[in-house]
Amino acid sequence: MPTSPPASSRPGRTTQPVTSAGRVSGAIPADVAGRLPHEQGSFPPTGLRYPAAERTVSFRPRSILVVLGVLMAVAAAVGFIFLTSSRLTLIAISVFLALALNPAVEFFLRRGLKRHWAVVAVYLAALALLALLVLVFIPPLVAQIANLAHAAPGFVTKLSEGNGPAGVLERRYQVVERIQAATNGNGLSSWTAAALSGLDVIKRIATSFVGTILIAFLTLFMLLEGPAWRRRLTDLLPDRNRASLERIGSGVYQAVGGFVTGNLLASLAGGVVATVLLLITGVPYALPLGLFVVIVELIPYIGPAIATVVLPVVALLTEGLVPALIVLGVLLAYHIIEGHTLRPLIYGRALKLSPLAVLIAIVLGTELAGILGALAAIPVAGAIQVTVAEVLRQRRDAAGQPLPVAGSDG
Repeated sequence: MPTSPPASSRPGRTTQPVTSAGRVSGAIPADVAGRLPHEQGSFPPTGLRYPAAERTVSFRPRSILVVLGVLMAVAAAVGFIFLTSSRLTLIAISVFLALALNPAVEFFLRRGLKRHWAVVAVYLAALALLALLVLVFIPPLVAQIANLAHAAPGFVTKLSEGNGPAGVLERRYQVVERIQAATNGNGLSSWTAAALSGLDVIKRIATSFVGTILIAFLTLFMLLEGPAWRRRLTDLLPDRNRASLERIGSGVYQAVGGFVTGNLLASLAGGVVATVLLLITGVPYALPLGLFVVIVELIPYIGPAIATVVLPVVALLTEGLVPALIVLGVLLAYHIIEGHTLRPLIYGRALKLSPLAVLIAIVLGTELAGILGALAAIPVAGAIQVTVAEVLRQRRDAAGQPLPVAGSDG
């Protein structure tokens, strides 16, 4: 009598383990299967716990070496900056000037001039503008700076005696005594006398003159040879990465160049507004204070805040409370309007950086390299942003994902 084959060998059947209770493992019990879906609940019961799968994180030696190499390169770069800060200052200023003048060079290039003639035309125009500024503004500027330096001891004397528009500060808060205590009595005077000695003044003038000549020539050669150096560097790149690196270089140039030009225009606008405001309100030393505003407002967000504090204080010391309040109110209104229109246009369109990112970059740059670091921090942050955006774009292309649409939430 033939025996029937076991269930596991019958066609169309699969073998499932049977538990000790005679129930197929993984099958839903009959008393549960007969219920409606919403009555079945979860099976197996949710109260049961299953051991979690172990996860092992491993790092390849190559990744560790890359991270260590990057850290060593950053440390070497920071040390190099500290050791050569004065030379790097000249180079950085030349780079900023070249980026600021290059749009004018490209303007002449689009009209058919060769690059060297375009650079010559821009340099001649810049020298003519500089000569005009020297003839018109430098004599009164020097005179007002001398008057300000001559009048400064009188301000301090009036303040220490409790007289003048700001005498209330000394009478109530003893400002002079606090400043003297912070500077160790006469220590500030001795340092000032040493710094202003005749030999030191001559040395500073000579250093400034040589530095100005070096900046002029560095800027000239950067404008002349910038595209050639870019082509040489591009030829050294591997073919498979050349297109992406060229996009990164072009994006960095557009971001940094747009920021430098826009920031310079915004600073000049702030200086003009401050000078006109001081002239209208009768506050003396309008030209040197306007130049001061141009310089400090090169540092975004922090510079306008400094100008908004310093100028009303000078107006209070020289003209009284009412002109100081007028200067304070107008500067506050101007910087609020500028901060919501011009500055976001510069930082958003050129760099695509938020105000928080700008402030963090300024703080880090100031900590690393002082004022130069503060000026260079935002272009560096913009360059990093462009590089990261290109890397993410490459990854999306490799994964076959579409690029996010500008302005979308994703």
